[in-house]
Parts: sequence; structure tokens; C-alpha cells
Amino acid sequence: MPRRLRILTWHVHGNYLFNLTQVPHDFYLVNDPGRTPGRVGRVGALPWGDNVHEAPIGEIARMPFDVVLYQHRAGWDEDRVRWLAAAQQRLPHLYLEHDPPQQHPTDTRHWVQDREALLIHCTHFNALMWDAGETPSRVIEHGVLPLTRQTWTGEVEKGLVVVNHLTRRGRRLGADLYGELGGRLPLALVGMGSEDLPGGQGEASPLALPAWMASHRFFFHPARYTSLGLALIEAMLIGQPVIGLATTELGTVIRSGESGFLDNRPDALEDAMRRLLRDPGLAREWGARGRVLARERFSIDRFVADWMRTLHEVST
Repeated sequence: MPRRLRILTWHVHGNYLFNLTQVPHDFYLVNDPGRTPGRVGRVGALPWGDNVHEAPIGEIARMPFDVVLYQHRAGWDEDRVRWLAAAQQRLPHLYLEHDPPQQHPTDTRHWVQDREALLIHCTHFNALMWDAGETPSRVIEHGVLPLTRQTWTGEVEKGLVVVNHLTRRGRRLGADLYGELGGRLPLALVGMGSEDLPGGQGEASPLALPAWMASHRFFFHPARYTSLGLALIEAMLIGQPVIGLATTELGTVIRSGESGFLDNRPDALEDAMRRLLRDPGLAREWGARGRVLARERFSIDRFVADWMRTLHEVST
């Protein structure tokens, strides 16, 4: 039986971190007095387990850890050299990269250049796009522990879009497509800053979001270039059918015309949305098939096993 590890890490994506902490080790979350982004510690409505602890930034150098798991650039570039003791900087260390490269899609060298580190990607698409240089890398695909037992009913004849700060993130996340298609079809937008756009419903907590997914007819993912969002996987696990662009990792997840619909033509996406609005039976069929796929590919048990294996490798 592998020994229980003390892992120092950062709170960057709450839902990902919640799933990660299903791994039976102890996680210590960096926090500072101002709870600045990435250093917020154990916060939010998620049901954190007893294995999730706080790591006040001024005390980190005196705390015992076995592994350091970096999750954002400020943690690697700033916190590592400012707050970790020299011996802690030499501990087994990994960098969890949540996104594809933002500067240039194919020619961006990752800032972690360290033969002793391990770069972890959430999708094979992200790994393909990043230039890892000398840093060893691997993919651990998402795993999701459903927060509720809700299942899709689809009685609300609208599509649901879940994106934070869509206005600010613009075309990359599909703000223009949401505006274009939302002008002709009933779409609701949930996420931080969504009140600024037509159909915006504001932010929904992780515990409230499944009810939105269960009630709305379909999930629309308008992003051109992103990682594979956990909200989309959560929608599939509920049985909500997904419509999106045939780009990034999503093309390996949805079987178009069987478990959802993918296309790069906005008019084809619109036609598919209208079909689901007219035909809840078809929506149910697509959603049910998608749910089976999501359960197979994004099982929390597989995710935990992958992380357990990786953490054992780096710490022995």
C-alpha cells in the first residue's frame, strides 16, 4: 500500500481540485491574507474532505511536505522561489497545466523547463499543442465525482451555455457565436459576469449548476480553442446532450449525430439545436448515449488510480 503523501498545491480551478482531492492523500492549499487568486486556500461551497488543509503562505517553509504540485505560473515563477525553503524546492514536483497555450497554439515553449519535474496535461489535445521542451510530460484525463444524483429532464426549451467571463474572453470562448445564435434561438448563459449579456443568468454555484443542466434541453459549448471543460463533462454525466464545435479535445468525446452534435458551421449547429428543441425524444437519446461515454471515459475511479500511480512514481 503506497504511503500517504503530504502534497502542497494551489487552488486554481475549484471543481478540478475537488475531484483531485478524492485521491487519498493529504492536500495543503496555499493561502495568503488577501486570498488573492490562486492563493485562496480551502474556500467555496464544495464539500471538501478532511484530507484538505490550509497552508498559510508565511508558514510554508516550516511545514513538512512530500510532493509539490504547481498549478499556475505565479506558483512556479514567484511562490516557489519566494516562499518555499531550498529543500522544499528540491522535493518531487509536478506542474498541472489546465489549458492549451495562449500565446501561439503550436509554437509556445512551456515555462517549466526542468528534467526533474513532470508536466501533467488534462487532455491529449493540450499535450499535442504545448512544446514541453526538456520537461517530461504525460496526460491524466479528467475524472468527475458527480455532486448530485440529478438526471436530465430537459423540460426547459432552451440551450444552456456555461462560461465564466464570456465577454472578456471573447472569440476564443465563442462570445460571438453565443451572440449570433442566441439572437435567433433561446439560449441561457450561466457563469461569472454573464449578467452583462442577453440571456445571462449570473453565476451558479457548483452545487446549483446540475439543476440547470438537468432542466435545459441541451448544452451548447461555443468555444473555439480551450481545454475540455469540466462543466461539459458534468452535463454529459447528467444525460444532457451536447452541441459544440468540432475542435480541440471535444472531437474525441462526442460522436456527432449519436451522442451529441459537433460541427464547425454555425448554421449546422443552429439546425441541430432546432431539432432538439422540437424533439425532446432525440435529445434524450443523444444525452443517454453521451452519459454512457462520459461514465466510461471520465470515471472518478480511473482518475484517482491515474493520480495514485503518478504520485507513487514521483515520490519513490
